[in-house]
Amino acid sequence: MNKQELIAAVADKSGLTRAQAQAALDAAIEAVVEALKKGDEVRLVGFGTFSAPVRAARTIKVPGTGETREVPEQRVPKFKPGKGLKDAVN
Repeated sequence: MNKQELIAAVADKSGLTRAQAQAALDAAIEAVVEALKKGDEVRLVGFGTFSAPVRAARTIKVPGTGETREVPEQRVPKFKPGKGLKDAVN
């Protein structure tokens, strides 16, 4: 399912127009991104938790050339599915 298919499904299930469903989905995604930028977690009970922990700076070895390179500290987005989602999928 791509974004347009998701928008159509949300519109059908909620009774919204596709434009309203797209605006709602875009707003939800933007809210999650803003929270993760601040370092907050977004917990949706029964669905899962979005987080963005900080990955420490490290030295890596480039496989093709063998040279070493420093990778700076960075936030890495993660998603941990909740029990309700796991149960629904299985």
